Amino acid sequence: MEDISLSPIGLFLQAGLVGKAVMVLLVVASIWCWLLIVESLFGLRRLSCALRDAKAGHSDHLLAPIEAQGAQEARIRIAGETVSERRQRVTDNMTRASLELLTSAEGGLANLAVISSVSPFVGLFGTVWGIMGSFVGIAASKDTSLAVVAPGIAEALAATAYGLAAAIPAAIGYNRLGAAFSRLGQGLMNRAADRAVELTRDPVVASQTGAQAEAEAA
Repeated sequence: MEDISLSPIGLFLQAGLVGKAVMVLLVVASIWCWLLIVESLFGLRRLSCALRDAKAGHSDHLLAPIEAQGAQEARIRIAGETVSERRQRVTDNMTRASLELLTSAEGGLANLAVISSVSPFVGLFGTVWGIMGSFVGIAASKDTSLAVVAPGIAEALAATAYGLAAAIPAAIGYNRLGAAFSRLGQGLMNRAADRAVELTRDPVVASQTGAQAEAEAA
């Protein structure tokens, strides 16, 4: 009986043409999955640090376009517009800019969902094809012993293993990173609302309030 290697490379070399094509496709998907995870982690870290610096009062070039967008919108005066309506307009504008920045930082995060859902089925296709080949071999040799069936089934199941190796990290990465980006997005929305209040505050009213508070303290 021919020796069967359970190493990934050994199973690949022992597989048929269709099995090898499926395995190569799944290896490429796995590599792409890890590249997407690293890209999303890098974007998440950069944006989180920028938001933390902004909350601490430090300027950050990454959030500068959002700040500039809000300041530009706050300078626009519309006749008959109340302070509340102006503040809402500035908030909406900054929120839109924040969402664009968040989408850019996410990179190809959505592709992780595609990899996690499609890879198992691609691996299953390779498994089914390999098992079909095993049955064809049984028919050709007219021998149903386990020694005849086992090599083909092992090669077939290897495709499923390759599919799971690509799907599991993709599913974990998508769920964990998606939740982290969701929290970060909420932080950006809160930051936009706070900045809108500051940008639309009437300086005259603010100075009068400050003077009144000083007088009461005296």
